[in-house]
Amino acid sequence: MSGVPKRILSMNRCQSDVSQHVVLQPPETSPLCLKCRPLNERRSTMNPDALATLHAHLLTALATPPTETRRLFHGRGRCWPGLEQLTVDWLQGVVLVALFKEPEAAHLDALKQLLVQFEWAQSGAHTVALQHRYLPQSTTEWLVGDAINELTITEGGLRYLIDLGKKQNSGLFLDMRYGRNWVREQAQGLRVLNLFAYTCGFSVAAIEGGAGHVVNLDMARGALSRGRDNHRLNGHDLSRVTFLGHDLFKSWAKVIHSGPYDLVIIDPPSFQKGSFLLTKDYQRVLRRLPDLLTPQGTVLACMNDPAFGEDFLIDGVTREAPGLRFVERLENPPEFPDIDRQSGLKALVFRQG
Repeated sequence: MSGVPKRILSMNRCQSDVSQHVVLQPPETSPLCLKCRPLNERRSTMNPDALATLHAHLLTALATPPTETRRLFHGRGRCWPGLEQLTVDWLQGVVLVALFKEPEAAHLDALKQLLVQFEWAQSGAHTVALQHRYLPQSTTEWLVGDAINELTITEGGLRYLIDLGKKQNSGLFLDMRYGRNWVREQAQGLRVLNLFAYTCGFSVAAIEGGAGHVVNLDMARGALSRGRDNHRLNGHDLSRVTFLGHDLFKSWAKVIHSGPYDLVIIDPPSFQKGSFLLTKDYQRVLRRLPDLLTPQGTVLACMNDPAFGEDFLIDGVTREAPGLRFVERLENPPEFPDIDRQSGLKALVFRQG
């Protein structure tokens, strides 16, 4: 497998009267940072011009359809005015469009018309779903083709079972692709702890990469059950995988007893009612790292809250686990452009010694 780029290379900068902002270069465009745009553009909403941009982007992205699951359009990076609340994922024949904020009725109708009339068949797509993430149940409309509850997708040659139309999240966060690749490349012979494991994407990557054993912990036992399914899909030996369906903060003794670990992966939600608050609980996890790691142990600490930059993690590790040193920040996949490097996914590597 080819090496994973370690740092973000494609950047430009824009000037304002206040400060300088780092801007990721999205495909075929050079957007200004939102703080450098006129006020009316910062408050942009979906409109005919924005939908024309989306149409053109999809035509380009699907001229040669991806052979594996990929994000086709990432409006959440705020690079395209009027499309900041929209994403489009390619799920190998299924196209999943997610709306994170309700547009005006006329623009929503125009979006649906675009999606229904688009020449999907030329790309091999047979189903198009529109997920309304702003609604309490994240209601999904099936605009083209029949409803699908479960789907097997591939990433890096590995297979994952995802849910469609039933849950807010499908089961695999596509922006963590490089993180899973990195774990796969590092894992040979390691004992790995995967905290906030969800459906065990990191675990699948680690076992595929030759990890000796992986301990997955998540309080959502249904997600861990799907993790077992994912390992089975890839023909993995489940005797090398442990699944702990516990609240981490009530289970430290069990987690420590199963160690020490050569690699600890921390990938929590930014907020989970009643169980995790980023600003308080991440520090509690970092504080335990010296008890979890081998003398040369490594940590992959992840965070996807746009309100906090990488310094939140670097400063936290320096304060709570001073024996660890910052090594690098992994690059995000190019299909996830963002006007501000600090707003996107942060996946940072730390090492003992």
